[in-house]
Amino acid sequence: MLIDFKNEPFTNFRLPENKKAFEEALAKVESELGREYDLIIGGERIKTEKKSRSINPSNKDQVIGIVSQADQALAEKAMQAAVSTFETWKAVPAQARSRYLYKAAAILRRRKHEFSAWLVKEAGKSWSEADADTAEAIDFMEYYARQMDKLAERHPLTRIPGEDNELYYIPLGVGVVIPPWNFPLAIMVGMTTAALVAGNTVVLKPASTTPVIAAKFMEILEDAGVPAGVVNFVPGSGSEIGDYLVEHTQTRFISFTGSRDVGLRINELAAKHRPGQKWMKRLVAEMGGKDSIIVDSDCDLELAAQSIVASAFGFSGQKCSACSRAIVHQDVYDQVLNRVVELTKQLTVGDVVNPDFYTGPVVDDKAYNKILEYIEIGKTEGKLMAGGEKAEGNGYFIKPTVFADVDPQARIMQEEIFGPVVAFCKARDFDHALEIGNNTEYGLTGAVISRNRANLEKARTEFHVGNLYFNRKCTGALVGTHPFGGFNMSGTDSKAGGPDYLLLFTQAKLVSELL
Repeated sequence: MLIDFKNEPFTNFRLPENKKAFEEALAKVESELGREYDLIIGGERIKTEKKSRSINPSNKDQVIGIVSQADQALAEKAMQAAVSTFETWKAVPAQARSRYLYKAAAILRRRKHEFSAWLVKEAGKSWSEADADTAEAIDFMEYYARQMDKLAERHPLTRIPGEDNELYYIPLGVGVVIPPWNFPLAIMVGMTTAALVAGNTVVLKPASTTPVIAAKFMEILEDAGVPAGVVNFVPGSGSEIGDYLVEHTQTRFISFTGSRDVGLRINELAAKHRPGQKWMKRLVAEMGGKDSIIVDSDCDLELAAQSIVASAFGFSGQKCSACSRAIVHQDVYDQVLNRVVELTKQLTVGDVVNPDFYTGPVVDDKAYNKILEYIEIGKTEGKLMAGGEKAEGNGYFIKPTVFADVDPQARIMQEEIFGPVVAFCKARDFDHALEIGNNTEYGLTGAVISRNRANLEKARTEFHVGNLYFNRKCTGALVGTHPFGGFNMSGTDSKAGGPDYLLLFTQAKLVSELL
């Protein structure tokens, strides 16, 4: 009998045996750095002349892997492999498809530290952040397998005399999966396995900065026995193959996580009907946020400060759920600000292969330069209280940065920075704080720190975000516990890790038989 879903526990690295095991995993990964990775199309491994180097963001001289790059001809080959395989894969019973995920989750659980070590090296995640990423990947597979089992059960319908009626959820077809670099294992795994367990086939274009982790996950799918052609691995540039796959007439849906601008472009391209296309393409998109923590006058001030720091600077703020705006009641503004500055100055930044560092680099030179530009903008829009400069090391290190007294309409209060930067804004009262909290085009996560039940209930209905947290940080959503997805320009409110997520990758078919 299958046990009920439970979240994968995080590793306690304070235990000597766990620390030693992780150090051994890092050594194993270190021995494999610099290897080449092929495309995988219909089970065939394909090398190309054009290759991309994945670089350790903590050490720019270290090559993680060398990855073959697909051109449009190979993207077309992948599409046709997925189209062909769909004819057999869609006929595999749902419970059998679920078993592939249970098997893959078990394999990843056995290789948990190894994959977390790859995340440390390729994505620049600290030990704890990497461990949480891997645990979430396991959770997605365990959860979606169970959801598929439930979706395949007979659904209750209104019965009428003389008829047998049944509702089925059938797969859509071929999906193009475009995951992000910031959760290169968890979100990539969740997007890919949700599509395949629902009976679809996938063309997977991994994030350009973290393709090796995706290549390693392809090993797990193969070990689990997932048939060739169900998932086709085609790294490549967005300009070379991204638009091509989105526009393809045989693409049935696109699953995307990334920036607002890229998401809007995909939406525009996908919405256009092309000759020979039989359907309106479906887009499942998560496009970032500009997330706020509101601090009320009556609250636990230490909890408020700790929540802001953890939400703003975990993984160098490179989470779509990260707190980049602290909106604080004027009566406690100075106290909360000063405590956040004090905590921020205690944070350590460096190569996260060393567990003593709290946080590591930002992902690459583009992110590095963009964040530093925003910090310079912030110096003209607010008062610099902490950070505001590069950190030492041969990587893309930036000190956690705090700005105070920022206008609600300032650029650093409105635009997604995606780095270790938080802006403080003073609110006259709770209504004013909510007004500021809702003043961006995004609506992903938010938090309210308050003891005032009336204000919490007001926020429950008026704070327009997809994931709202009371008296805790605004990051760290758990699969099955905090279904994740936002409003407005944060995407299509596709609640990843929630009970309705698989519906986005299926379509309902009613069969009625006269008895």
